[in-house]
Amino acid sequence: MTTAETPTPQPAPVRPFLRSGTDRMAGGVCGGLADYTGIDATLWRVGAVLFTLTGGAGVLVYLLLWVVVPSAPLSEGTRPSLLEEWAQRLRAAVLGRRG
Repeated sequence: MTTAETPTPQPAPVRPFLRSGTDRMAGGVCGGLADYTGIDATLWRVGAVLFTLTGGAGVLVYLLLWVVVPSAPLSEGTRPSLLEEWAQRLRAAVLGRRG
């Protein structure tokens, strides 16, 4: 009598958290959170505004994520803004890398 082998479940691939290259109003942080979590970007934006209005930390958290979280590739034909280039340079300086 033989037993059939049950397949071992594979872990779900881990997606990287990236700022959105297409769904961005400022730095793409809320669009990236939407891509990563599956929650609409508008809800993330409302949450960021509420977080800002109830203590002011929302702006600081947003700017921190803008600098620390890498950006997804921008849509075809789109150049990074001056603020985006600045954020990339600051990210490289903070994390000690080029790019």
